[in-house]
Amino acid sequence: MASIAPSFEDYATKYENIELERDEAGVLQVTVHTEGKSLVWTARAHDELAYCFTDIACDAENKVMVLTGAGDSYCSEIDFSSFSLGSARDWSQIIFEGQRLLQNLMGIEIPVIAAINGPATVHPEIPVLSDITIAANTAVFSDSPHLANGIVPGDGAHICWTHVLGPQRGRYFLLTEQVLDADQALAYGVVNEVLPPERVLPRAREIAARIAAKPPLGTRYARVLLTREIKRLIHEQQGLGLTHEALAALSL
Repeated sequence: MASIAPSFEDYATKYENIELERDEAGVLQVTVHTEGKSLVWTARAHDELAYCFTDIACDAENKVMVLTGAGDSYCSEIDFSSFSLGSARDWSQIIFEGQRLLQNLMGIEIPVIAAINGPATVHPEIPVLSDITIAANTAVFSDSPHLANGIVPGDGAHICWTHVLGPQRGRYFLLTEQVLDADQALAYGVVNEVLPPERVLPRAREIAARIAAKPPLGTRYARVLLTREIKRLIHEQQGLGLTHEALAALSL
């Protein structure tokens, strides 16, 4: 029976905010962008990533994924006007799509390497939850959209940062709206390497090529095992977090 799983051609040009390239070794480069420049976070970008992660996960020809951004930042702007936040019905859809975003990312069963090309202050948990993170020395990390606007960081930020930084540092990071520069992020274990911007993507692709050359089931199942705990936390806590985010937002 012919497979009904997506081929690369089915989704390569499907998404407005995501550029996809795959080489002969099976290294898939995923570049998030807005009209070829640094990504501005919108409702469309949010939903596209969730669906794109599913396509990537279902394509067995992908061996390693490299996630990066266009321009000088990974993502440091958000267009709040693109989101409908005024009713319980609106938030019901956000809760649905919000859970899919991280769950579908973690459902990718190949190693994921982030090449963080600059500031990541809007949904930085997406690249930070990669298996390997290479960051530009111009990168900074913060959770800018939430508490600064009276919004609960319940969309997965509460899971990611208390997991990556540890409970004490994670709570401090979110509650004080802390900004970590690249060197602090390296010292705290948020990223694995810090390099000049022009070396970030080549270094990520170098590591990806080395991993892609290994037996594919070995690397695939290593990813499955190494992400098991964070997947458990996301499954248990994200729905509750998004619900509390909705309740607080509707009271504003």
